[in-house]
Amino acid sequence: MAEVTLRDVALASGCSVATVSRVLAGTRPVGAETVRTVRAAAERLGYRPNHVARALRSRTTGTVGLVLPQITNPFFPSLVRELEHALHAEGRAVLLADCDDDPVTEAARIGAFLGRQVDALLLIPVDERRSREAVAAAAAQVPLVLLDRGCGPGVADSVAVDNAAGMALVLDHLAATGRRRPCFVGAAGTASAAVERRAAYEAGAASLDPTAPGRVELGDFSVAWGRAAADRVWPSRPDAVICANDLIAAGALQRLRQLGADVPGEVAVTGFDDIPLAGLADPALTTVRQPVGELAAEAARLLSRRPTDADPASRRTVRLAPQLVVRGSSVPVDAAADATAGG
Repeated sequence: MAEVTLRDVALASGCSVATVSRVLAGTRPVGAETVRTVRAAAERLGYRPNHVARALRSRTTGTVGLVLPQITNPFFPSLVRELEHALHAEGRAVLLADCDDDPVTEAARIGAFLGRQVDALLLIPVDERRSREAVAAAAAQVPLVLLDRGCGPGVADSVAVDNAAGMALVLDHLAATGRRRPCFVGAAGTASAAVERRAAYEAGAASLDPTAPGRVELGDFSVAWGRAAADRVWPSRPDAVICANDLIAAGALQRLRQLGADVPGEVAVTGFDDIPLAGLADPALTTVRQPVGELAAEAARLLSRRPTDADPASRRTVRLAPQLVVRGSSVPVDAAADATAGG
């Protein structure tokens, strides 16, 4: 079947090729009746725009490369969904790559996207230090925005939740409910979210107990590590286990209950991110909710404002306010229902 062209649509609508092009591209104002006539003809003929030809003419591809550390982390799919919606509204398509938490693979995925001539890149870096070289090199070639995690000042525009504020919400809540012997279970390495959440705990936990900043266990962002960490911390009987994300918290909660701990009677458990699993745990997890829709919208906005050759001194770092979601893992169920979320 022959491809339907702009000329075919022009003949069917009785308009010029130039007018049809303007209507379908949406580049210039055209009268409402003309728009209806052209679109009706295009639909009747089954016209589909040739994005390859358009890319050759405009020297843009209308695509954004998105590189994730590990798609199996349930926080990332919800963010991908919001990003896809935000970019689709701007007429852009998203290409997705997973680098399995490996900086070498991450650099290769970035290089592959640049080879495909993407217009821009969105990246959740594996590691603040080990990702920096590849990120900085890419940011010098195309607009690039870092999400959720950073790579140090001046490397690229970035947008993330305010991790310190989120941890402060958790600590204030635990103090208000009488907890005085907290510990922290987080992730090792230099991924900025892991570092910021741990640092915020260490800075704020002394207000509950002067020895609390030293009660830190580090592994990775996984349910399995949460289970293992519970075995490590429970012999010292903390009255709160503060976890760096919801996967860790779910594992810790499960194992603590297997060990006979009364949650939340003896020990509270808190997470971070508010993935769907948090509300399904038993008891449901108190956690810090990330504003995923705002993250996506701000990332799309930063991409739109960033010229390719922007001065590194003008890089922007945006921090968005989190919200505490109080559930049964830190207070009795009836109290959690009455609690108000902070933000």
